[in-house]
Amino acid sequence: MKLGIEVLARDPHRARLWGRCALLCNQASVTQSFRGSWEILQEILGDRLVAFFGPQHGFHATVQDNMIETAHAHMGPYGKPIYSLYSETREPQAEMLAQIDTIVIDLQIVGCRVYTFKYTVAACLRAAKKHNKRVVILDRPNPLGGIQVEGRVLQPAAKSFVGEFAIPLRHGLTPAECGLFFNRSISADLECISMEDWDPSTYWTDFYKHWILTSPNLPSPDSVYIYPATVMLEGTNISEGRGTGLPFQFVGAPYIKDGQAYSDRVNSYHKSQAFHLRPAEFQPTSQKWAGEVCRGFQIHVIDPKSLATYALGLAIIKAAIDLAPKDFAWKQPPYEYDFTNLPINLILGHLEAEKKLQSSFSLEDRFWSAGVEEYIADVSGLLIYKRHLIS
Repeated sequence: MKLGIEVLARDPHRARLWGRCALLCNQASVTQSFRGSWEILQEILGDRLVAFFGPQHGFHATVQDNMIETAHAHMGPYGKPIYSLYSETREPQAEMLAQIDTIVIDLQIVGCRVYTFKYTVAACLRAAKKHNKRVVILDRPNPLGGIQVEGRVLQPAAKSFVGEFAIPLRHGLTPAECGLFFNRSISADLECISMEDWDPSTYWTDFYKHWILTSPNLPSPDSVYIYPATVMLEGTNISEGRGTGLPFQFVGAPYIKDGQAYSDRVNSYHKSQAFHLRPAEFQPTSQKWAGEVCRGFQIHVIDPKSLATYALGLAIIKAAIDLAPKDFAWKQPPYEYDFTNLPINLILGHLEAEKKLQSSFSLEDRFWSAGVEEYIADVSGLLIYKRHLIS
């Protein structure tokens, strides 16, 4: 399998018409032999590589949390500027693009709607359309594979920086396929350099032994596999394990009195051989419940390919509501620059999702899969790597 950057490295002539370029990437943008995409672009473009853009968490993926902005840097690789697209702006501005003809994008996504890198790609497409620039996306795998789709499609009223387009929570697309989907409504000058020999049925650990963290709290493949489930907890007062050595794998709160009872309750809603909930206690050093002992469980991923993350995430929240109705609470705004709506509703993609979780609850309710069949039909014609998406 060859990544888009590796395909370009083998055929650098493809960049001959790109003019002066800026590269949107971060420190996880490397080849399979760990060479930085910025190194390869510098070799191919020379003086035509004039600047960099960095996504949320910064070019070096050092910044921990949502809505903590990163500054522009005047001395990035090769002494060239890094413009932060998670700063006072999330879209390249005219002055940033004045000396640029093409925005080259090489970002590793994690396969979940609630991850802002995709919307930074969309912002670059909008800026390119506005300022008459070109965008080139160097494609990478979806670490959750390209087959499975989960979770209701985003309701337009729930649009935010963690959900701008009508896609499910697990969307099954690669970065370039996301770009093609977004660009239908933007119409920028877009070129995609596809991977070679990527099998959409494979997950990250089928072909890689390593994972370079894309952000500080996704340090391992297991954290990525479980992320679409436990990212939901960002909309609650349940700890998702931030501030521990196992972010997005530890789940709990001080008001949970019995980790075994909690895990049993989750399993009563959604039991699967794909994961094991091991009762555990942990003490975050930062973020929610910092310095306090949380009781709950660690999620052990047994079989990522049969892991129904959407159902698991909903079950984790509903079980906490059941066991501690007076102590459980929804996180209040703001969340990713939305100062009005409950974060849980932005995450789940519907402005009344929290009401559904607090009322009579069934994972079979069509509310939780609304729009998925239409999404699969809609996106099928854009797929670069032919396959059938399933939900």
